[in-house]
Amino acid sequence: MEIIKEAEFIISNTDHTKCPAPDLPEYAFIGRSNVGKSSLINMLSGRKSLAKISGKPGKTQLINHFLMDKAWYLVDLPGYGYAKVSKKVNAGWGTMINNYLTSRENLVCVFVLIDSRLPPQKVDMEFIDFVGKNGLPLSLIFTKADKQSLNKTNQSIAAFRKNMLKTWEDFPPYFISSATETIGKAEVLNFIDKLNQAWKKE
Repeated sequence: MEIIKEAEFIISNTDHTKCPAPDLPEYAFIGRSNVGKSSLINMLSGRKSLAKISGKPGKTQLINHFLMDKAWYLVDLPGYGYAKVSKKVNAGWGTMINNYLTSRENLVCVFVLIDSRLPPQKVDMEFIDFVGKNGLPLSLIFTKADKQSLNKTNQSIAAFRKNMLKTWEDFPPYFISSATETIGKAEVLNFIDKLNQAWKKE
């Protein structure tokens, strides 16, 4: 699967109990605010404006479900770690994301997006550890790879791996992406396709 033929917005909400019935495999995308999540979702879907892109970090404040090829759900989750949002709002998002992630039985993988240009960020590490402690399947996507050399991106990934392996036994599957240059699209979609096949067998 390297092209998504049909992408359809289904529902936005703040309550995990109102998400679609868990009868299809589901993939959640999340990352620090302004990591390029909306751009990545639009690249994967082949639609320019499936996910709303904003210059203002912290724009996504809901759990957004998109149905892909009537076969699986792509879920756009709110970004975390945006300082200008009030503590009360941040706490509310935390509860909402926590409830969603820990209760969706059809959640096949959580894709955590990491800005490939930055050294390991505390907020990313904290979220990844939360995912691990809850036993959720994890993959990493290093975004904005077009903004620097591949060598620099690989150095960032190596630093991230070193940091993560302080608390993790293994480094999870990871992808390098650039929404502007369509880097990583086929790799991520093929990975999802494999997981979909395995989900069907189960």
